[in-house]
Amino acid sequence: MAAEPRLSKDVPAPDEIPEQDPKHPVDRTLPPFKMFTSGLQHVAAMYAGVVAPPMIVGPAVGLNARDTAFLMGASLFTAGIATLLQTIGFWKVGARLPFVNGVSFAGVTPMVAIGRERGAEGITVIFGAIIVASVLGFVLTPYFSKLVRFFPPVVTGTVITLIGVSLLPVAFNWSQGGDPTADGYGSMKNIGMAGLTLLIVLVLRKVLRGFLQQIAILLGLVVGTVVAVPMNMTDFDAIKDAGLVGFPTPFHFGAPQFEIAAIISMCIVMLVCMTESTADMLALGRIVDRPADERVIEGGLRADTLGSAISPLFNGFMCSAFAQNIGLVAMTKVRSRFVVAAGGGILVLLGLCPVLASVIALVPLPVLGGAGIVLFGSVAASGIQTLATAALEKGENALIVAASVGIGLIPIAAPEFYHAFPKDLLVVLDSGISTGCVVAIVLNLAFNHWGGKGSSGTSEAEAASRSEADRSPTPAAPY
Repeated sequence: MAAEPRLSKDVPAPDEIPEQDPKHPVDRTLPPFKMFTSGLQHVAAMYAGVVAPPMIVGPAVGLNARDTAFLMGASLFTAGIATLLQTIGFWKVGARLPFVNGVSFAGVTPMVAIGRERGAEGITVIFGAIIVASVLGFVLTPYFSKLVRFFPPVVTGTVITLIGVSLLPVAFNWSQGGDPTADGYGSMKNIGMAGLTLLIVLVLRKVLRGFLQQIAILLGLVVGTVVAVPMNMTDFDAIKDAGLVGFPTPFHFGAPQFEIAAIISMCIVMLVCMTESTADMLALGRIVDRPADERVIEGGLRADTLGSAISPLFNGFMCSAFAQNIGLVAMTKVRSRFVVAAGGGILVLLGLCPVLASVIALVPLPVLGGAGIVLFGSVAASGIQTLATAALEKGENALIVAASVGIGLIPIAAPEFYHAFPKDLLVVLDSGISTGCVVAIVLNLAFNHWGGKGSSGTSEAEAASRSEADRSPTPAAPY
């Protein structure tokens, strides 16, 4: 969808309060009810993404349904802790942006490989590898964050666009039903429900005003779920079987085990997660009008790695940024980090109260997929807006974007393209965000730094790009 023209400075964004408040909108709080409902909307947007990895890894390593459900609750709990570390933070930990953390999809393939090779002990080997990789990532954070100088608008815009485009297949999969092996996968019923939810969200965004407009996604999910009930698309068995209280007992599956091959594999995953999180923070910083500098990225990566190191203690997996929630921030224009912190608190409660978690799970995947098309599309729209400030007519910036987007789309357009490559390389190659990011950085260095750079160490093309970005107003969020 086309983005709205940027609002005049005389017209505050929906999350802003009178100008005499010196706080940036990111640091402002909302009334309790708005804080809760807006936070719940973030939880609804990312719930499926949090529980999907344990649903895949659990059975793959030989866990029964009960233990897999335990993994799901633990993942919600640890995602909440990681989100609180990002939004509230302490010392030099946390980006202090409306940044949601959850279980990283990047680790699913290597974790399944680790688990299958080691049988019943696979889950403890996975946890041990995550702990070591996370601690190493925490140590490397101050050095990794210095790479921010290699993320000018031509790079960040490319990566943000790829984030949105790469997430769209997830929404399409949800819209079809989520499980390709199920009988009704891709049926007109599922896709019709996704289309109806999408239509509901768009209508609500058009007709509602104020706070109700901001929670249009949440309202769309509720309405879509209610419509799905008489169509037998909701599963109430999860509520019947769920307990009221269920604390994720530390080391429930046993003490972590440390094996070098598994550790190396998860270290690669950690580097991928840190790269994606850096791109996500740059994207979110532009969306909320608080650019993410080296200090912010360092704090955010510390929260990522610390949250990932703590996660296995409570039987959770590696945590990283959830780009779909960046789309939600862009769409609602609610920039308060305390709203996302409220979402983190809700995630912790869901992890401690399985019956509450099962209520959120009532939302059928096709309903979530319909809303996801808007959320993920808004991320791509934000990337396109960033590229508009990148002076593509200067130097070889357009070529950088063309090559990076083209290579980044390979895993989406041709999923089997790298099938003959070593499995360890697939951790990076199967992530269009990571490959596109690496290509954009390298080409930016080649065309805008190496060879023709001036005394400032910045090429004429990059200087023009940055100058153009400085002159251009920060892009308004989509809608």
